[in-house]
Amino acid sequence: MPFPQCFPEFTPGGHDARTLRNSSPRTEMIRKESSNGIGYSVVDLNDTRHVLASAVPRHGATLEEQAHDALQTIKAVIQEKSTLGSIVKQAVFLKEIEHIEPCRRIMKGFYGDDLPATVYVPQPPCEGKLLGIEALGVDQGQGDVRIERLGERTVVTRHDGLAFLHLAHILPETDSTSVYERSLDALARMSDGIRAQGFRCHQIIRTWLYLPDIGGAEGDTHRYNELNRARTDFYRDIHFSAEHVPPEVRHRSYPASTAIGTSGADIVMSCIAMATDRDDVKVAPLENPLQTSAFDYGQQYSPRSPKFARGLAIVVGDSATVFVSGTASITGSQTQYVGDAKGQTWQTLDNIVTLLSEVNLRRHGMPGFGATLDDVALVRVYVKRQEDYAVVKDICECRLGEVPTVYAVADICRPELLVEIEGIAFSRRG
Repeated sequence: MPFPQCFPEFTPGGHDARTLRNSSPRTEMIRKESSNGIGYSVVDLNDTRHVLASAVPRHGATLEEQAHDALQTIKAVIQEKSTLGSIVKQAVFLKEIEHIEPCRRIMKGFYGDDLPATVYVPQPPCEGKLLGIEALGVDQGQGDVRIERLGERTVVTRHDGLAFLHLAHILPETDSTSVYERSLDALARMSDGIRAQGFRCHQIIRTWLYLPDIGGAEGDTHRYNELNRARTDFYRDIHFSAEHVPPEVRHRSYPASTAIGTSGADIVMSCIAMATDRDDVKVAPLENPLQTSAFDYGQQYSPRSPKFARGLAIVVGDSATVFVSGTASITGSQTQYVGDAKGQTWQTLDNIVTLLSEVNLRRHGMPGFGATLDDVALVRVYVKRQEDYAVVKDICECRLGEVPTVYAVADICRPELLVEIEGIAFSRRG
């Protein structure tokens, strides 16, 4: 079967070219552009405008020079879209762990009173720069949007009868050195932060768990296994989004999540929680028919299986937001294309296509809200080996088109996995 000219020789799965980037009748709600190291999407969702951007510095040699260059490009987008003061959530990817504190000072100086909830992730940008930035904003000039900035790690946004809590850069406080104890303590700190703002743990919809040496040994097991053990124990009595899950969803509900390696010194967590009194809001934890549910993995992968959904879809009115969890080249529970970054990238995107499809959204009680790769508005791509960056980027650009993307060097939970991709997609009822 024919394939796009960007990769005519590569045909895993026997797909026709038309299946790679299906055009969607709903993409008018997303406007995407990219150039010179910055990409951004503008999404009109119900009565609220969202801006999603990624930036890699184009100029500068020092951390301060590169940080200001990247920030200025994001500022230019915000100004162009008339959404000043709108950035509520930010992830900063750093080449050196020693740059976290000076970067924090730079951010405070740049944003002032408009500081977003910011996580600092020790993952080197694949482009070789000292940092890269991913930012998410909500336009205060539209509808009933209110933004409450409660410090450099906490921001609450309220609009459309919804409240979103962004918590960033949560660290453990225990003196224990075990991954299990430090993970459990960080989750407890997350719980404290959620409750302090009037939210509850069952309202968590998305988490990021950054673990140094994620595949390393921990006693007679592995560090990722111990993180999963802590997450399982913490989640045991939490029924996530229970009042909003459609009856078609019969499996246990968990948040969307990414657990990924870093070069840092300690585990770091971030999360988003959502609260609403609206009775028309649906929240569906999505599973992928191509993959075994992570929480059903056999013990050969982890004695306590990972507790997360492959994705999480939120329907409000005629629009849906889908958080795509960290996704890799796995079908069933087996890794595909071992040693082949090109094949793994292709299979990973195929998995995301299936996750977002109308067939899959319908089986989760959300008919009419299926999406395609054209509906993806923000992407992170984790690449284990720097030398694979070029081919991974080529495939992502071929299949995703112009979408704000961060490419970072990071270890992945299985030793044979070379690529992991996460993102956010938006759709409108077809």
